[in-house]
Amino acid sequence: MPNKTARTAAKATGSKPAASKASGSKAAPKTAPKTLAKSAAHKPVAQKHGAGKHVAHKPAAKAVAAAPRIEEPKKVLTQRQGFKTNEFVVYPAHGVGQILAIEDQEIAGAKLELFVINFIKDKMTLRVPTAKVANVGMRKLSEPVLVKKALETLKGRARVKRTMWSRRAQEYEAKINSGDIVAIAEVVRDLYRSESQPEQSYSERQLYEAALDRLSREIAVVQHVTETEAVKEIEGQLAKSPRRGAKAEVEAEADADGEGDADGDTAVADEAA
Repeated sequence: MPNKTARTAAKATGSKPAASKASGSKAAPKTAPKTLAKSAAHKPVAQKHGAGKHVAHKPAAKAVAAAPRIEEPKKVLTQRQGFKTNEFVVYPAHGVGQILAIEDQEIAGAKLELFVINFIKDKMTLRVPTAKVANVGMRKLSEPVLVKKALETLKGRARVKRTMWSRRAQEYEAKINSGDIVAIAEVVRDLYRSESQPEQSYSERQLYEAALDRLSREIAVVQHVTETEAVKEIEGQLAKSPRRGAKAEVEAEADADGEGDADGDTAVADEAA
C-alpha cells in the first residue's frame, strides 16, 4: 500500500510541473503583444523626432547652396572688343587714355558693358559702351612704323590753303579729332611758326597746341619716353622742314602777304554779315 500511495503522489507532483509549463507557454503570448505594443508605440515618436531634426537642417543646406551665388558679381572682365584693362588707347575726341576697368552698369533699366577710360593729364574719367567702340572711333596705339611716318610728315613743306581762316580752322579741328596720327602731324606742320616767321594769331596758337599735345602724348606712350622728350623730337623734325632753312625769311614774307589777304577777306565778310 505505501508504494501505491507514493506512486500516486509522484504522478500528482509530476503533473503539476507540466501544468505549470503549459501555463507558462500560454502566458508567453500574452506578454509578447505588450512588448511589441510598447516598441511599436515608441517607433512613431522616434520617426517624428527624426523628421523634426531633418527639417531643422534644411535651412542650413540652403544657405550653403546660396553662398556661391554671391561670388558671381565679383567676376572681373579683362578683355572686350580686342581691348583689355590697363591698356593705353586713343579716343579721338580726347586723345590718349588708359582703360582702368570693364564694368557692367544698369542705365535706364538696361544693362550696359562699359570701358572705364582715364585721361590722366585732363583729370577726366570717361565711360564708353563696349558696343559703341567702332562708332566713336576708339583705337589702339599706333604702330612704331606709323609713328615714324608721322614724324617724317613734320619735315615736309607746310600746305596752307588760300581760303578763309574760319574754313581752315574747321578743317584743322576735324583732323585733330579724327584720331589719325598722320593727319594730326599735318596740322602741327602747317601751323608751326619758327622764330623768323610771323607770330601766330590766338586761334592758330590754340589749334597748334591742341595738335601738338595729341601728337606728343601718343609718341611718348609708344616710344616709352616723357612728353617733354616727345615734344623735343617733334620740334627737331619741324626744324628740318625746307621752309625753316636759309630761304625761310623770303618764303615767310610771301606767305604772310597771302595770309594777310585771306584774313582781310575774312574781316570784310564778318563786317558784311
